[in-house]
Amino acid sequence: MPPSCCGYLSQYTHHHLVAFLLTFFSYVLLHASRKTFSNVKVSISAQWTPSVQNGGAPAFSPEETWEDNHLFADEKQATLFLGALDSIFLFSYAVGLYLSGVIGDRVNLRYVLCFGLCGSAAVEFLFGTLTEWLHIYNKYLYCGLWVLNGLLQSAVWPCVVAVMGNWFGKTGRGFVFGLWSACASVGNILGAFLASSVLKYGYEYAFLVTSVVQFAGGVVVFFGLLTSPKEVGLSFESETGLGPVETDTDSHRPLMSDEEDEVEAYARRHPSVQQTEESLECSQAISFFQAFRLPGVVPYSLAYACLKLVNYSFFFWLPFYLSNNYGWKEAEADRLSVWYDVGGIIGGTVQGLISDCMGKRAPVLSLSLALAMGALVGYSRSPNDQLINAVLLAVTGFFIGGPSNMISSAISADLGRQEALRGSQEALATVTGIVDGTGSIGAAAGQYLVSLIESKLGWMYVFYFFIVMTGGSIVFITPLFIRELCAMWRDRRALRRQL
Repeated sequence: MPPSCCGYLSQYTHHHLVAFLLTFFSYVLLHASRKTFSNVKVSISAQWTPSVQNGGAPAFSPEETWEDNHLFADEKQATLFLGALDSIFLFSYAVGLYLSGVIGDRVNLRYVLCFGLCGSAAVEFLFGTLTEWLHIYNKYLYCGLWVLNGLLQSAVWPCVVAVMGNWFGKTGRGFVFGLWSACASVGNILGAFLASSVLKYGYEYAFLVTSVVQFAGGVVVFFGLLTSPKEVGLSFESETGLGPVETDTDSHRPLMSDEEDEVEAYARRHPSVQQTEESLECSQAISFFQAFRLPGVVPYSLAYACLKLVNYSFFFWLPFYLSNNYGWKEAEADRLSVWYDVGGIIGGTVQGLISDCMGKRAPVLSLSLALAMGALVGYSRSPNDQLINAVLLAVTGFFIGGPSNMISSAISADLGRQEALRGSQEALATVTGIVDGTGSIGAAAGQYLVSLIESKLGWMYVFYFFIVMTGGSIVFITPLFIRELCAMWRDRRALRRQL
């Protein structure tokens, strides 16, 4: 086993731990508030549609005021609008990611991160709590607030990945980022717990609790987060705990070593982005189009577009599916849905560690996604039994959530720290924004398709759609997978010659 697979944790300092925890919980709180919307869809749908009353029901006066909140004639129309809101959020989130990644490389990451956290918390309070308290029900208002929420939330992910990339180097990145990327799944679990605990008082209190906690978290991050070792006068080489391997001239080579020739060719064609280690302190942020053309960015972005569609469909629709398909209570469905996130946490950590030990990412991703297609088939045929459903959910989350976490965190950091950049720290947020932004475009298009397919054909065809999209992500990763296998074969031949 390579030395990078063991012993590297002891090289980190308490500064690394603080940066890890603050960025981790920043996204935990963001995802907890985001999860609230998916967990209360049944309650919102019921609030927006007329209720069935018998003859003995008391008369409401005036009737027009009572009917003001009934935006839709039936549940199917409300479901389609909820799917449209998901797509609106993700499209604005995707656009925001492209912008916030560029901004994050040019403005203090702490300011951008806290602005996104606190601003999003305020918008969610307006959307879910204040409108209900004041009995304001308007489709255009909901759409406008959700567009603004997507733009604000997009500021968070590129910033936290960039901060992590500043503090943690290539050594053990798969494991560290795999463990850290569990923040989304932990946020889903926390959001499900908070929503289910206060849902009996009304869905507006679920939005209230999560938005208040998120705003408080943004304040803590503003006063406590250090975005780089340089902020406390520490040098990158001595204080990031990366060891001797990170101080040589190859310290910023991507873990995807099969791309080295392509990277070197890119560097020769674009000398403007070549920077020596000595000029790291004065490096400039590269442009959006330069980052987009970096080796590996496009295929991983397209693969993530397919994969994030599936992952976020589970995120947005799983409680709704469990409640409607099996007739389980909404609170029970919320609690059961966390098993998908538990599987994703374990999957991201284990697969990240394996990719560190192999020195390759794409083979691990390809195998996991191939098994994910089988897991989707199995889960689509789950019986009406909560224990069996939970086990199948965890397995599905392991094989889908794991690769999703790897691409959005460790691989994004690999791509933002490759040889063509010569260690430039000003590309991390931009590259992360491109990968996650492209993924969000795919996820946005998928959410309305999920609601449309379900209303026309049923849930079984939704799972067929997921299987096709998972296969599409494998297609985009395949060229990288082949190159990495060839690189492994060349390395073994070279080792045999030396022996």
